Amino acid sequence: MGDTGGPTLLGVDVIWVATLLSGLAAFAVLFAIYVATTARDPMTKRVKALNDRREQLKAGITASTSKRRAKLVRQNETTDRIRSLLASLKVLQDSQVKVAQQKLMQAGIRKKEYAVAVIFGRLALPIVFGGLMVFWVYATHGFDTWSPFKRYMLVAGTFILAYKAPDLYLKNKITKRSQAIRKGLPDALDLLVICAEAGLTVDAAFHRVARELGRAYPELGDEFALTAIELGFLGERRQAFENLAHRVDLDAVKGVVTTMIQTEKYGTPLASALRVLSAEFRNERMMRAEEKAARLPAIMTVPLILFILPTLFVVILGPAACSIADAFKS
Repeated sequence: MGDTGGPTLLGVDVIWVATLLSGLAAFAVLFAIYVATTARDPMTKRVKALNDRREQLKAGITASTSKRRAKLVRQNETTDRIRSLLASLKVLQDSQVKVAQQKLMQAGIRKKEYAVAVIFGRLALPIVFGGLMVFWVYATHGFDTWSPFKRYMLVAGTFILAYKAPDLYLKNKITKRSQAIRKGLPDALDLLVICAEAGLTVDAAFHRVARELGRAYPELGDEFALTAIELGFLGERRQAFENLAHRVDLDAVKGVVTTMIQTEKYGTPLASALRVLSAEFRNERMMRAEEKAARLPAIMTVPLILFILPTLFVVILGPAACSIADAFKS
């Protein structure tokens, strides 16, 4: 770096660093503007898929819900090969497939044939990654500086992590999706109350709420739109509500489903029941926010010590250090 005659800090030109950081900041601003102006509606693709699903139900192409749940996967060549392999190894059980299908639905993945892929991943990933780790550690004599116990723990940890990888991936997606649905549930219940008091039917109210909240809460709009379609075409409306509770891993949604089933069965006022539930969910959301705010000082202690205080010391003592360095040079 040439001598520009500007102020230096620890041998680095301060003006050059500031220019570089300014350029990065300008690029970040331009990128943020581009992302904001080119954002796509997340509900467009899903609404199209739901409309296709409704047309299939109209034409009677798909089987009933009970038959579709008993069916493991759709018939296609890749799935059939994987299923035949797993069946020959005696590792494909109906209970495992049903659990995997439920997790896929809770994660927002509608294709049930992926359940076989999840089970196959539990079998194949440990063989692939565990075998590579065994070859690396013992065949190529990797990590020779480690003790035998550490190398064994590395291999065992690779096998366990590879086996748990599909479940961890699904659990992460389920958690994020459930949190997104939980955030929008009180607003959705308020809109359902307004629709019910306006005289709309239950399926029309679900359609309206899905359309209004689809952009703000696409996951919740997705579930409500699918529930509205099932309310219009399934033989039993109770089944549509139970499917909603089956697809969403939230106790709050199960409470809403129970309330909807009871109002359908006993004829109790829907608006008043949903209003009480909405108030409870809002209080719960406020308590969670207060809990996070109470934990904030303890959480901020480590970042404060590691990042904020050193930066503050550099800002305060930097000019003095530069002056002292210049004085020694002269």
